Amino acid sequence: MKRLAPILAYGAVAIGLFWAHSAWGALLSFHAAMLCALWLDRSNLPPLSLLVKRNYRRWIVVNLLIGSLSGLALYMLWPWLNIAPDLSTQLEALGLTRATWPAFILYFTLVNPWIEEFFWRGYLGSSSKWLVGMDFVFAGYHGMLLIGRVSPLTLLLALSGLVFAGWFWRQTLRRDGGLLAAGLGHMLADLTILLAVYYTAIV
Repeated sequence: MKRLAPILAYGAVAIGLFWAHSAWGALLSFHAAMLCALWLDRSNLPPLSLLVKRNYRRWIVVNLLIGSLSGLALYMLWPWLNIAPDLSTQLEALGLTRATWPAFILYFTLVNPWIEEFFWRGYLGSSSKWLVGMDFVFAGYHGMLLIGRVSPLTLLLALSGLVFAGWFWRQTLRRDGGLLAAGLGHMLADLTILLAVYYTAIV
């Protein structure tokens, strides 16, 4: 099941984006696919308590700092990242209008990080200190969201940053023994990145 799980997640995002043309459809089907994979292999899951476990406060501080810098860096570097000038139009075509953005940001920030951390780091994770294939798999599905919206160089930079994020959150779990710090950092990264997109491309 672990080999099939990432394929289900990728397929769900692809269906939502390229068939339904819906950001909400992509996000909700992505979450449904991950939860379905976890349920089907429930006998091999780590305990749910892993999501609220932490041993060292410093890992929370470090993760919150790195998470907050994600959106700030995007906001500051926006003019040099060759992002599509019609990004707001593209996002509106996916259903992300001024009216729907706040709810999307709220749901994405509060729900997505915890499902992803349990799925990618808890269920599909590795205790290796080095980069592993799943770090690249985690980063890769984001490429579907970025293709056609950023230049090839920016896409490469974004995917490299996401590979690092996957590796770093996995190291946080390995060193801290729980997913709370990684989940909080992931949550702040999602929030600040979405706010940077909203205030730069939409407002």
